[in-house]
Formats: sequence, structure tokens, C-alpha cells
Amino acid sequence: MATARADGGRHGTGDALYRALALSLAATTFLFLFNNYLIFWQDWPGATRVFGPAPLIGTALLQAWLQIASYVLPVIAITVIAFRNRQRPLASDAALLSAVTAYVIATAFWSTFLIGIADGIISFLRVEGLLPSVFGETLAQRLGVSSFRGTYVHLPLVLAAAVVACFKRGLDFIWLSLLVVVAEFQIVIARFIFSYEQAFMGDLVRFWYAALFLFASAHTLVAEGHVRVDVLFTHFNERRKALVNAWGSIVLGVPLCWTILGVGMSGKASVINTPLLYFETSQSGFGLYVKYLMAGFLAVYAVSMMTQFLAYFLNAMAVLRGQAASHPGHPTPEPS
Repeated sequence: MATARADGGRHGTGDALYRALALSLAATTFLFLFNNYLIFWQDWPGATRVFGPAPLIGTALLQAWLQIASYVLPVIAITVIAFRNRQRPLASDAALLSAVTAYVIATAFWSTFLIGIADGIISFLRVEGLLPSVFGETLAQRLGVSSFRGTYVHLPLVLAAAVVACFKRGLDFIWLSLLVVVAEFQIVIARFIFSYEQAFMGDLVRFWYAALFLFASAHTLVAEGHVRVDVLFTHFNERRKALVNAWGSIVLGVPLCWTILGVGMSGKASVINTPLLYFETSQSGFGLYVKYLMAGFLAVYAVSMMTQFLAYFLNAMAVLRGQAASHPGHPTPEPS
């Protein structure tokens, strides 16, 4: 059942269904990451183990049911809230998802920047034998262990980045591009003028470049900066463009992101989980201890693209239902 809006648009059961679908998918994505942490870092059994051939007992059974509830209850709550707020424009939820995307990207950006600088300094001091003089023998030895550096240096910087991202989300990734150029330029100067080169210098370039490539994709999607190479789409009217965006987001974009997460985090030996679990480092000796974080970049990419594809979906559905869209890429149609 749908009723007319003052601006000529419509709201009703359809809006609630679209909103519930998009927000449930977004919530499930973050819950999947949280449950992945519980399973592989805290040894929880996982939701699917309840239905496995080996019966669970005691604490393990309780944990498995709690993990099932962590998926089911939020989806139910989102659906109930969506149907109780049918008057809420779809564009409002699209803007919310875009804000989540922007926050995830901003946190990842500042984490990469802060960790690159800090780890570069530590690696320089270590390779030059200055670390014991600055931090003492005991701490210097511990900083040479990837798990210690990841837990007590990288993780606090990630938390600090999450705080900074609350106040600084409007990022221009040209600055990260500049950092990549500066990091590469200092290698050239050090190598050809001072005959000095260390492994951590090249690692820093790769670390920042990987962040630029993966994080800027979702950032560009938020800013409507991607180029469409499609001679058909250009000539569509606004409703047909919205239809293409809606189906493309929900049928192509979202499954791609889930494939990355599903394959990359399916087990301890998967491509994302293994480096994160064991704080994997490169074989270059005194390089940066950030290789495991670069594997985590894939998860950040999938999550940020997922939430923005869902925002695209809601904006497209808003256009199809005659409502205003929050995104500049979805013009508001004339009321019918």
C-alpha cells in the first residue's frame, strides 16, 4: 500500500521493504566481520556449527546460538523499525549509508597514514641500530616482533584514527597520492645521491599505494567520480538510469563484495584471515611490519564498496518512486 507525498512522491510498504533490505545487508556485513573475529581470534564455534554433524555442548553451544541471534535479531529489529517509519524518505537512509562509507574510508585513510609514519620511524631506528638507545634493550627487542608491534603500536594508532575520522571525514585522496610520490622520491634521492636504500622505504611506497588504490575506489564512488564507459546508459532517461543503478548495485555490486569477504575470510587459511591472525610480515628483514594490514585492505574495500552500493540502491529506488535522492548522481524526477 502506498500513499502520495506532498512533493508528488510515494511512500508505503515498498519503501519499508527496500529500506529493510539495504540496512539488513549492511548490518549483516558488519556482523559477519564481528563474528569472524569471535571465531578465529576468540575460538567461538560459529553459527553454522549448530547444524553441523558434531553436536555442540555447554559453552560452545551457547556461543553458537548467540552468534545466530547476532544475525537474526538485528535483521528483525531493522525490519520492524523500517515498517514503523514508512514516512521516512529513502534518501535519508541512503545518506546514512554514505556517511558510514565515508567514516570507514576516513578511518582507513588515517590509520594508513599514521601507521606508515610510525612504522617507518621504528624500522629506520631498528635498521640503524638506534632502537635500543631510544627505547631500551627490552622494548627494542619486542618491537622487532610483528605481533607486539601490531598489538601495541598499530592497534592504538587505528583507534586514534577512528577518533580523528569522527571529526575529519572530508578527505581528498590527492594527499595520499602526494605521499606516495614523496615516498618514492625520497628513495630516488637516497639511492642516487647518498647511495642509501633500505627495505622499509620500498615497503612504505607499496603500503600507501595499496591504500590509495583500494580506499579511493569507494571514496570516488561516494563522490560520483567514476567514469561510465557505456554508450547506452548516457541516453537513458532518469528513471531508466535509476533502474540500471538499482539492479546493478544489488545484483552485481553487493554479490561481488560478499564474494571477497566470503572467500577471503572463510577460514584460518584464507587470504585475509591468515595474514591478520599471524601478523604476517614481508621477507625483507628490516622492512615495515604492515603486510598483514595490506591483506586487511581487501576487507575494508569490500565493506566500504558494499555500503555505498546499498546507498546507490536506495537512491535509485527513491528516484523510481518519485522521491528526492540524496546523491548528486541521481537527479530528482519531476512529480507525476
